[in-house]
Amino acid sequence: MTDITEDMEAVVEDTELPRRLKDEVYDTIEARDDVTVEDADQIASATEAFYRDSRVDPLEPVGTVSAQSIGEPGTQMTMNTFHYAGVAELDVTQGLPRLIELVDARKSPDTPTMTVHLEEEYATDRENAHEVVWNIEATRILALGDISTNVADMIVRIDLNDETLLERWPRMDDATLVAQEVAETIQDSLGVQVNQSGTVLEFGPEQPSYRELLQLIEQLRDIVFKGLKDIDRVVIRKEETEDGEEFVLYTEGSALKKALKIDGVDTTRTTCNNIHEVHKTLGIEAAREAIIEETMDTLEEQGLGDVNIRHLMLVADIMTNDGTIQSIGRHGISGNKDSVLARAAFEVTVNHLLDAAIYGEADDLDGVIENVIVGKPIRLGTGDVDLRMGAKPSRSD
Repeated sequence: MTDITEDMEAVVEDTELPRRLKDEVYDTIEARDDVTVEDADQIASATEAFYRDSRVDPLEPVGTVSAQSIGEPGTQMTMNTFHYAGVAELDVTQGLPRLIELVDARKSPDTPTMTVHLEEEYATDRENAHEVVWNIEATRILALGDISTNVADMIVRIDLNDETLLERWPRMDDATLVAQEVAETIQDSLGVQVNQSGTVLEFGPEQPSYRELLQLIEQLRDIVFKGLKDIDRVVIRKEETEDGEEFVLYTEGSALKKALKIDGVDTTRTTCNNIHEVHKTLGIEAAREAIIEETMDTLEEQGLGDVNIRHLMLVADIMTNDGTIQSIGRHGISGNKDSVLARAAFEVTVNHLLDAAIYGEADDLDGVIENVIVGKPIRLGTGDVDLRMGAKPSRSD
């Protein structure tokens, strides 16, 4: 270990590195033994040189390069749905369909899911982890027992399973008390009088009616007695982490805001694949990070992880720079461009040109697309430099 001296700090602070990289330089120096001021200068200088080489040159068409860098490998992606993160029980949309979901900024993905990490006392103990599972997974009546109907007496009978009740309510040691809670929930939800006898519940419509009896059964199936309504299933896995083995939960369905309030859930590591839900719960910066992570994970799943993450960061920046999540399409970024010709070149050409004519819009020809359309050099690279050659008389004249 090496302590950071004032001379070392002066050497690092004298560079053009951003604060994040300066902090990493300090961490590198501290992690090594007997680092001198000269060594610190070499580390900082080498980092600065690498940083300068990695920066984009002025007038570089970063948008075009990013589109090519993401679009070309996208043609190599499959249309399949893969098992998510090695969890055989859950199928989550991956590949090209998932990439399209992200850039289209779909309000809800085809297969919403959460990765729920647990706090220390829950992550290492299976019983505690299962307690969190039952607080997240929606528990409906079909999971608790058998339903039967007595048409003659117009009665619905529920035979609750003692073991299931005690398993899903682990902090209660009497199945009859749990059955009482279930009965109260049915009573409040359906507005009927429920008669309880141990773990057997009976109720029926106020007036004898076969139709109302069937409606009660249908409504009963939708009642959530415990857990989150949107979470149909939770899979628990034991995984290797830097701190050792721990239990991680994978959900079928997502309810991030409610899940973060449950005891035992690690709010700093729990994630969701619905970028709009992340936006509503944690804000636009978190949504930007989610777009980057989800896009990168989708590409890596297909063996295309060599796409530079800065291209994905640019896409995420464009999608979120106004504080909302915009899609990349005619209903989002492409359809809201300032240039009339750029909008018309993308989709619904006649509509854009007609609207522009009606409202008297002007096009300043600042971008690439509009300059290509009118046959002018684009204002990038050499096209942004004005060169003039003067007629200089020769010495013989």
